[in-house]
Amino acid sequence: MAEMPILGGEESEAEQQFEANATAIAMALDGAKADPRLTGPITEFLAEQRALIAEQRHHLGEQLKRLRLGILDQRMSIVLKVMTAAIGLVIAVGLGAAIWYAAHDNGLVIEAFSVPPDMAQRGLTGQAVAAQLLDKLADMQAATESARPAGSYTNNWGDDIKVQIPETGVSIGQFYGLLVTWLGRQTHITGEVFRTANGLAIAARGGGDGGAMVAGSEADLDKLLQQTAETIYKRTQPYRYAVYLNAKRHAVAESDAIFESLAATGPARERAWAYNGLGTSKSRKADFTGALADLRQAVALDPLLGVAYANIGFEEMWQGHDEAALTALRQAVEVMSRRDADMSERARTALLPLSQSNLAVALGDFATSSRISEQAAGSPDFNFVVERARDAAAISLARLHESTAARRAWNTTGFISPLVRGYHAENRAALDDALEDWPDLAGRMAQIEQAMAENVQATSASPAFTPARLSRTAWPHIAVAMAKLGDFIGAHALIDQTPPDCGLCQRSRGRIDAEEKNWGGAEYWFARAVREAPSIPFAYTDWGAMLMAKGDLDGAIAKFKIANDKGPHFADPLEIWGEALIAKNRSDLALAKFAEADKYAPNWGRVHLKWGEALLWTGDKDGAAKQFAIAAHLDLSPAEKSELARMRAAHG
Repeated sequence: MAEMPILGGEESEAEQQFEANATAIAMALDGAKADPRLTGPITEFLAEQRALIAEQRHHLGEQLKRLRLGILDQRMSIVLKVMTAAIGLVIAVGLGAAIWYAAHDNGLVIEAFSVPPDMAQRGLTGQAVAAQLLDKLADMQAATESARPAGSYTNNWGDDIKVQIPETGVSIGQFYGLLVTWLGRQTHITGEVFRTANGLAIAARGGGDGGAMVAGSEADLDKLLQQTAETIYKRTQPYRYAVYLNAKRHAVAESDAIFESLAATGPARERAWAYNGLGTSKSRKADFTGALADLRQAVALDPLLGVAYANIGFEEMWQGHDEAALTALRQAVEVMSRRDADMSERARTALLPLSQSNLAVALGDFATSSRISEQAAGSPDFNFVVERARDAAAISLARLHESTAARRAWNTTGFISPLVRGYHAENRAALDDALEDWPDLAGRMAQIEQAMAENVQATSASPAFTPARLSRTAWPHIAVAMAKLGDFIGAHALIDQTPPDCGLCQRSRGRIDAEEKNWGGAEYWFARAVREAPSIPFAYTDWGAMLMAKGDLDGAIAKFKIANDKGPHFADPLEIWGEALIAKNRSDLALAKFAEADKYAPNWGRVHLKWGEALLWTGDKDGAAKQFAIAAHLDLSPAEKSELARMRAAHG
């Protein structure tokens, strides 16, 4: 294809040739002017040439106009084609989007009910009945707090519940409705209200089932609509209905029956969630072995069921199965950290940091636990995670030996729901133990048991739940407090009621024996705790402290070393290790232990007190004075304050 001329650019080849010819003719004429005989013909010739040139210029101008019009026409044609293509693309995208949304439309549509004419005349039309039914279903939906993602339900309508209003004529809405009917999975609810000999009856059908009918007096219309909504909820979304029964009515038997049916007959994913529900229910019935079995069955069916892993971790942890809890918490954190974890984003956002905090606690990393718990306490709540995180943050501060901050955090927890009041009370026992507030802890038995009884009543748990739970959580702490106060008979009577497979119980038995200087008994229980939970640093630390009290410094240091290997961010074994080195006259080696302990518990007053003592023994009085000054501004026990005053007075 030949190139088109560029308007307003260089002269064409024809124009250049024309100008050259004209120049040559002009030169020839100039040479002929001397001959008079040629003057007339030349004049005529020039006139003809001027006319010819004028005509050629006219034709050339017309050609140029046609060229411009041709280019403009081509450009307009291109623009028109682009616009047509763009409009077509918009239509195609819009149609594609409509088809996609229609194919994924799982909403609930309540069609206008058929009602008696006299009711419609009073304003209670079919649309009004449908709207009231919608309100009932929306309230039930809001009361159903589950970790299950909405998209995992066979009949899931999420928050998309609407009343269908009849339309006349053809509209975009009707066209979309046809697409949804063809491609989508909407759940349509239809029904009618009719009179009976005794009042009214409401028949409703939805989700492809055979429908159901409720009857009563006309005065009970609101109650009848609530019963209808519950029937629809149960038939279309049985798992959610079971959760609703637990949360709203505490109808445990009816809820469990639904879970058992789903676990027996549902597809794998439905069965997994049903087993998770059964596991949490069995725990409230004090069937702890059965609870763990069902929860493990849930993760076997659905390896991405993050909430079941979290529940296993929590269950193993409070039961005192320390090694199993550590494994489960690691799995829970790993699964819930994945974006494809089978749980709602809200539940994942709340339960993941709580599991991470508990994992840090299991290894003695209380600085990390404190930080994560404080973050979780400020996040949107799910299943009382915020209240549990506040408790965890306060206890972690106490385990970091920041008693003032721990008490402040505990006293600002705010309102505690009756549903978790018992757990809050048992956490107070752990807090008092960490704070070494023995009188307060020893006197808390009745208060803790009363709070747990209220918890049981609020959740319709089994009466056996209270002693079964407290024997693994609060009683071991209280028994230690009794021993610290010299009541060994009471301490043994209480600790003997605790189960032998509980790590906290085993360590508490060892601590009681150590307090009584029953070294053999203490060694037995610490050895058992280590054997059953070899990855946990606490029993090694308690064992080392007992050996120090017995006078076996080398044995104590060996235990502290293992504890440090198991929990490298746990400050306690490092600090006591330093004290053991001072007792061995190796204060030079103790300095490194105190410095390392300070990294993981930077506000622990005793660390700086003993660090200063070690510096004194090495001859560094200035360094000791600095450490004593730091210790003086941190939390110290009365005995530690007296020790600090003596050393400052003796060494200036």
